[in-house]
Amino acid sequence: MREFIERLPKTELHLHIEGTLEPELMFELARRNSAALAYASVDALRRAYDFSDLQSFLDIYYQGAGVLQTREDFYDMTLAYFRKVASQNVRHAEIFFDPQTHTHRGIPFATVIDGIADAQRAAEHELHVTSGLILCFLRHLDEDDALKTLDEALPHRDKLIAVGLDSGERGNPPRKFARAFERARDAGLFAVAHAGEEGPPEYIWEALDILGARRIDHGVRCLEDPKLVARLAADQIPLTVCPLSNIKLRVFDTMRDHNLRALLDAGLKVTINSDDPAYFGGYINENYIAAAEALNLTEGELEQIARNSFEASFM
Repeated sequence: MREFIERLPKTELHLHIEGTLEPELMFELARRNSAALAYASVDALRRAYDFSDLQSFLDIYYQGAGVLQTREDFYDMTLAYFRKVASQNVRHAEIFFDPQTHTHRGIPFATVIDGIADAQRAAEHELHVTSGLILCFLRHLDEDDALKTLDEALPHRDKLIAVGLDSGERGNPPRKFARAFERARDAGLFAVAHAGEEGPPEYIWEALDILGARRIDHGVRCLEDPKLVARLAADQIPLTVCPLSNIKLRVFDTMRDHNLRALLDAGLKVTINSDDPAYFGGYINENYIAAAEALNLTEGELEQIARNSFEASFM
């Protein structure tokens, strides 16, 4: 099964590029930029990756992002991700980035997006991995901040394929960002949104009907609402499921408890992705393997999941 998964061509659709910042590179960039870290060593940092929920992860995630300061830093981080997943037979990736995490620290928007775009071009040329870039709004901030970020992004429209919505879901419903998503869609950008990870099924409805989301990131709580499941199945709305992330952030207690098989059995367009692999214990192949072993997925089911990832992409 592992050999089959390693050979399987894949697309990754739910990947936060800042979440690929491995501790070794984080410390290297901290030294390069004379940036302080709260942990004395790589091992001490890894030991901190014992999360109780999404927010406990985000606290460390945002701190780690503080070492990213130059165009070269963003290039190095992004190219490291592409080199890793090229070895796992990822042929296309649609990656999230969080510009507000950086612009709020005084890093120019252009520094962030140009460094990532440089690495995208290098990956296509050197590794034959194509990619698209999705700007995510931080939902714990207000919509005016999102609109300001969109204004900064539109001069770089040619580098973007979509906008998304991430960060702490609890108490931050998708409807909060209706105007920002409408403006983004008017600019020709697709829409995706994190919904139904820790938030209720109502957030998935809002992502679809208010934000115009073409994919739902996570979406695992949809099974609590039979009418929503019927809608997702009928319209074949893709779900970008992240198994190891869901265990690490306590959405499910163990992989055997994960509802991925139930999602498949309900006729939903499920994909498997890694979310923040540097923090959650595995890149895309590790996610496929963990789900396959715990849930007894067949080669046919894994092939369908991989096919779904290509069909769900914005290629």
